[in-house]
Amino acid sequence: MQNPFITTFSKNPETSYIYTEKTNGILSDFSYENPSDSVYKITGVRGSGKTVILAKIEEELRKEEMSKKGWLVFDINPTRDFLNQIASMLVEEGFGKNRSKNKSFNVSASVLGTGAGIGISSDDAFFDIGVEIEAMLKQVQKKNMKVLIGIDEVSKTKEMIQFASEFGKWLRANYPVYLVCTGLYENIMEVSNVKNLTFFRRAVTVQTEPLNEVRMSEMYRRLLSIDLQEAKKLAKTTKGYAYAFQELGSLYFKKKKEENLEDLIPALKSELFAYSYVKIWEEFTDADRFLVKLLTKKVEYKREEVLKLMGEKSGNYSMYRDRLLKRGIIKSRQAYISFTLPFFADYIKEYC
Repeated sequence: MQNPFITTFSKNPETSYIYTEKTNGILSDFSYENPSDSVYKITGVRGSGKTVILAKIEEELRKEEMSKKGWLVFDINPTRDFLNQIASMLVEEGFGKNRSKNKSFNVSASVLGTGAGIGISSDDAFFDIGVEIEAMLKQVQKKNMKVLIGIDEVSKTKEMIQFASEFGKWLRANYPVYLVCTGLYENIMEVSNVKNLTFFRRAVTVQTEPLNEVRMSEMYRRLLSIDLQEAKKLAKTTKGYAYAFQELGSLYFKKKKEENLEDLIPALKSELFAYSYVKIWEEFTDADRFLVKLLTKKVEYKREEVLKLMGEKSGNYSMYRDRLLKRGIIKSRQAYISFTLPFFADYIKEYC
């Protein structure tokens, strides 16, 4: 039997995928004739399933049933020119006219955040690509169709700002365009704070959440052919962290007969540390590092305990805590805080 668990980042786990309420909520909204929200920003810590949520939304809207309802799904590469990609995809779907191969795209923007100067030039013609796309979107609208644009891992790049500026115009013109994008909290915030991108700042932000323990347990029991008690132990070990869920499942699937769960923990920690936590740590600010280093002695800390540990910096507690909450590093339970990631305190103690 093939290993059903996927440990490659950004790859959609077909047989071991667990639906979350976040995915269902967005799909439910899009199922209406006129969805209440046109833009969703999915954010969360690395390995928490942002890309999988986006992939599942795209997959569902590509199905024949949704295609018959007029949905077109465009998956955009964030490292290339967004507008050129969208124009090409619209042409592929039969909107607009194919351009001769000798025409070359000429993209320029003197000021970051403007959509000016974006065009295509040839020997005998010049036109603005934004205008071209709008003309095609009018045709999409006439055919009662909708366009979903999916972007994985957005950041504040020239291409992203140019696209967002144009997308805001499309929304104001009431074209049937929808956007679902993913990104780390700090990257999403950088784009949100760009001047004149009010629609993006006000768009719904969806934060990934821990996987449901019951659903994880049932998945482990079914795919690994183990009893419920053992499956529950595995699920609890992962703390609902999507990458840990896949990695532990894969390790258990490949384990030797004489090995048990405890024997797999060192290998699980090694994978989490090397492929996820080291990158998370690199992206921390000094303030982030200061606070998380204080939280490694116990599983949970009361607010008063943390304030005492912070000493003269205790006045910054709320600011430091809120940042880590929004990034998905810690969770808050009444007056207590704790790490959301399994063995993250061990990583800090051993490698930081």
